[in-house]
Amino acid sequence: MKITIQKTDDQLTARLEGELDTLAATQAQNDLKPLFDARDSSLKLDCTDLKYISSSGLRLFLSLLKAAKANGSQLALTDLNSDITGVFKLTGFDTLFTII
Repeated sequence: MKITIQKTDDQLTARLEGELDTLAATQAQNDLKPLFDARDSSLKLDCTDLKYISSSGLRLFLSLLKAAKANGSQLALTDLNSDITGVFKLTGFDTLFTII
């Protein structure tokens, strides 16, 4: 799993590449620390190259959403593939997240 973070003005974009499985979720949480700490910002997770997400990855996304709300930030997910979109619909996460 590779995570690249780009900052422009008041927006932080994290590009996720690979598989967000249980093993990768621990490192991903550390890599996404700037998004967890951001205040009053626009946050985006670019999932163009995210191939798979496990329940640990879903928990990480949910933790990030809760942190964003607590910090006055907005979180959006972009470019989910059809498999991950299906997981989000099955789990009800599609109603929790802004998906663009």
